[in-house]
Amino acid sequence: MTGADVLLLALGAVAVGAGVLVVTTKHLVRAGLYLVVCLGALAGDFLVLSAELVAWVQVLIYVGAVVVLLLFAVMLTRAPIGASDDLDRPGWPAALIGGGAGLGLTALLVDAYRWSTVTLPSAGTAERLGEQIFQSWVLPFEVLSVLLLSALVGAIVLSRPDIGRAAPQRERTAGDLVDSEPGGRR
Repeated sequence: MTGADVLLLALGAVAVGAGVLVVTTKHLVRAGLYLVVCLGALAGDFLVLSAELVAWVQVLIYVGAVVVLLLFAVMLTRAPIGASDDLDRPGWPAALIGGGAGLGLTALLVDAYRWSTVTLPSAGTAERLGEQIFQSWVLPFEVLSVLLLSALVGAIVLSRPDIGRAAPQRERTAGDLVDSEPGGRR
């Protein structure tokens, strides 16, 4: 076992541990911060696997944009920041479904490959990656950016109850008539 293997396993353990903390904590903001740790560990895994571009995209897009948007949405909507009892639900149904899905995927993977080796394609270049992104993936990228923008606008609208309401009309009094006259005093 090489040092890269040990580092890959250690970062994987950090990612799994942080992922478990994301779904088990009662604090919403802490769940967002544990998500940062989990995604950062995954970026570290990509670095160990010498996929530097994917690692930095992981950091920039997921850690830098999605998690920050999540934390801003939580803070703008005035969600409870402390421990919330409504987040404490029985975990056995989720554990049962997650364990079943994990076993099913493991069985599918073993059945599909039967421990055979897989030849890797040739390494990509920045030019080929740019062609793929700007030819095939432009529409999904733009849809994602509009989705994130609408989520941010929705959080702002939800946090400001005065937006969208008409200002209450007050009745005019005799004092208003005096003030509106050209020679009226204030």
